[in-house]
Amino acid sequence: MSDMLSSAKSAAALRRSARISTEALLVLAMAAVVLWLLGRMWSVVWPVVVALLLTTLTWPLVRFLRGRGWRPALAASLVTVLFLLVFLGIVALIAVPVASQSGQLSDGVVAGLQQLREWASGPPLNIGDDQITGAFDSAVERIQNSAGTLVTAFGTGVSTVVNGLVTAVLALFLMFFFLKDGTRFLPWLTRQLPGRLATDLPVLADRCWATLGAFVRSQALVGLLDAVFIGIGLWILGVPLVLPLAVLTFVSAFVPIVGAFFAGFVAVLIAWVSNGTTDALIVLAIIVVVQQLEGNVFQPMIQSRGLGLHAAVVLMVVVLGGSLAGVVGSLLAVPAAALAAVVWNYVRDELSDPPGPGEADGATGPGGGEEPDPEPDPEKSPAGTPASA
Repeated sequence: MSDMLSSAKSAAALRRSARISTEALLVLAMAAVVLWLLGRMWSVVWPVVVALLLTTLTWPLVRFLRGRGWRPALAASLVTVLFLLVFLGIVALIAVPVASQSGQLSDGVVAGLQQLREWASGPPLNIGDDQITGAFDSAVERIQNSAGTLVTAFGTGVSTVVNGLVTAVLALFLMFFFLKDGTRFLPWLTRQLPGRLATDLPVLADRCWATLGAFVRSQALVGLLDAVFIGIGLWILGVPLVLPLAVLTFVSAFVPIVGAFFAGFVAVLIAWVSNGTTDALIVLAIIVVVQQLEGNVFQPMIQSRGLGLHAAVVLMVVVLGGSLAGVVGSLLAVPAAALAAVVWNYVRDELSDPPGPGEADGATGPGGGEEPDPEPDPEKSPAGTPASA
C-alpha cells in the first residue's frame, strides 16, 4: 500500500513539474515574441520610449501649473517650449565645446592606456607576457578605430543624422501630447477593459509610471550633482577637458554602477596623463568621496525608495542590455528591469493573497479595491489623472 501511495505521489509531482515547465516555456515564448515585435517596430517604439523618459522629467512642472489652474494644453505647450529652449541652450553652451574636444579626449585615453602598459611592464609588476601586451595594443587600436569611425560617421552619415532628427522631433511632439492628454489614459483604459482587468491593469500602469519617473528624475539630479562636484575638483586641479568629463559623468549616471566606474576611470586616466600620478590619485579620491556621498546622502534624500533591485542584479542587467543592444540597451536595462520587478511583485501579491469572500466588492487594495475615482487629484502622475476640459 505504501508503495502505491509513493508511486501516486511521484506521478503527481511529475505531472505538476511538467505543468509548471510547460507554463514557464509558454511565458518565455511569449516574451520572445514580444521582444521580436519590439525589434521589428523599433523605429516607432524608440521615439515613444524617449518621449516617456522626457515626460517623466517635465511632468512635475506641468502638474504644478495645472494645480494652479492652467489649462492642460497651455501648460503642456509652455513646458515643451521651455524644455526645447533649455535643450538648445545646452547644445550651444556644452555640446559644441564637448564635440570640439572629443578628439583630444580620445587621444588622452589612448595615451593613458599606453602609459599604463609601460607602467605594467616595469617594476614592481614586470609584466612581459606577449598576450597582455597584445591585449593593450588591441584596446588602443579599438579606441583609435572607434574614434575614426565616429568622425567618419559624423561627416558622411547623413542618413543617421536625419533619422536622429526625425526621432527627436517625433519624441518632442509625443512628449507634448503625453503632457497634455496623458492623464486621460488610465480612465480610458479602465473603460475599455472587462472585469477585474479594469482595476488591475490601471493600478499596475500607475505603479510602473511612478517607478519610471522616480528612476529618471533621481538619476538626472544625482548625475548633475556628481558632474558638478567632480567637475569642480578637476577644475581646481587644473585637469584638462573638464567640461567633456563633467558631461560624461552626467550621462554615465543613467547607467548605474558601470557608468560611474567608466566615467571615473576616464577622468583618472586623463589626470594621470596630463598632471601626473599625484593629481591622478587626488582625482581618484575625489571620485570615491563623491560616489560615497551619492550612495549614502544624495540618493536617500532624492529618492525615498529604491527600485527594489539588488546591486548584483543591476550589474547583470546592464551588462546584458549592453551586449544585446549596445549603449541603448545599457541605458534602458535598469528601468526595464525595475518595471519587470513591479509587474512581478504585483502579480505575486495578487496570486498569494486573493481577496476574501467579503472583499470581492468594495474592499480596499488593487484587484479587489475601491472603485477608482473617475476624476483623481491632478497632483498625481499624468497616467493616473484625467485631463480637464
